[in-house]
Amino acid sequence: MGNEEAVFFSRILTETTLSFHIIYATIGVGVPLMIMIAQWVGIKKNDDHYILLARRWARGFIITVAVGVVTGTAIGLQLSLLWPNFMELAGNVIALPLFMETFAFFFEAIFLGIYLYTWDRFENQKKHFLLLIPVAIGASFSAVFITIVNAFMNAPRGFDIVNGEFVNVNPLLAMFNPAMPTKVAHVVATSYMTAAFVLAAIAAFRLLKGSNHEYHKKALYLTMKVGLVFAIVSAIIGDFSGKYLAEYQPEKLAAAEWHLETSENAPLIMYGILKDGEVKYAIKIPYALSFLAHGSFTQEVAGLDQFPEDEVPPLYIHYLFDIMVSIGIWMTLLAGVFWLGVQRGWKMVSAKWFRWLIVLGGPLSIVAIEAGWWLAEVGRQPWILRGVMRTEDAATTSGHVDSMLVLFCLLYLVLGVGSVVVLRRMFRNNPVEREIEDRDTEKGGDVL
Repeated sequence: MGNEEAVFFSRILTETTLSFHIIYATIGVGVPLMIMIAQWVGIKKNDDHYILLARRWARGFIITVAVGVVTGTAIGLQLSLLWPNFMELAGNVIALPLFMETFAFFFEAIFLGIYLYTWDRFENQKKHFLLLIPVAIGASFSAVFITIVNAFMNAPRGFDIVNGEFVNVNPLLAMFNPAMPTKVAHVVATSYMTAAFVLAAIAAFRLLKGSNHEYHKKALYLTMKVGLVFAIVSAIIGDFSGKYLAEYQPEKLAAAEWHLETSENAPLIMYGILKDGEVKYAIKIPYALSFLAHGSFTQEVAGLDQFPEDEVPPLYIHYLFDIMVSIGIWMTLLAGVFWLGVQRGWKMVSAKWFRWLIVLGGPLSIVAIEAGWWLAEVGRQPWILRGVMRTEDAATTSGHVDSMLVLFCLLYLVLGVGSVVVLRRMFRNNPVEREIEDRDTEKGGDVL
């Protein structure tokens, strides 16, 4: 295997691992907040349905955490195996956020274990609820610290380079780089949003399959409401991300928007095809790119003509941007219509076709997360460390990466299928109706 093949297979394996891990990582960040909200609403309203929501979500969550641990470990392993030159150069810089990410996970896992095994030990639910706070904090900060590593790769600073080595390293300066605020905020907010819409899809699916229980209706309303809030927040942060790119990674913004020539009054291009250096069949929103980049409808936006060809990211990232934005807008509108419909008593939000749209929203949200992650990673090419180290210079020269790709793909297949099977059996063998009936019986016995 030549060096080019080693780089190619290293990139494919890393992309496969990250694409699989991001599903479980997103759920791992977002679901603890949903559990926390459900239990808090249950306590405030003295409603056992919300308390049961928290309990059942927590049971399913533990399965996704287990798979997330395996895939997260695989990422750490692959950083060293597939990108040894990068780790040799930048390892001492990213070591601190990587350690903090591990610490945040253990912090989450410890309190999650205590929370799960003390359900019936607290007479006062408020005290039990307090255990969820460190779980949610640990889950979110796990995402924060690992995203800081990615932000550093996009905007490296906090070091000097002497004879090809990093010296005078300042880990805190490296962590708090210009990319950090928007990247961290966007990852955390979209994780909350996606988790809410995935749980909403499950609730809508149960209602469609004949379980017309009040439990599922409450779950659907709660998750869609939270999803709407974080969809709006994600859109606002996305605007800040555009302004960050215009200042620090203008070539990435130009490639994502197919902004070929530097110009003022720049339109935002959605969809279309690129043929013979021209954009055709696209939807152009006048002045929108100038506003996204600089907050002004007329300001000049740098085009691809400003950058060397070998430093321009692959132009197919435009479609990744389109997918991410289109799904984000669609889910915001869907959640907004649902919330307004519930408030106004519209029958359409209870119709089968509308609930199927909500069910579809779950996997669509995952697709948006994938598209956003690929946009972030592919949009940095040809750099692994922007302006410092190219991807081709960071990769291993081993001839066995193709075999590793096959083995890891088999591992992810087993983990993916296994987690779905376990989750389905867990909830199929213990439907909510039976659990509510058992709890009511138990309460009746206590009264007698």
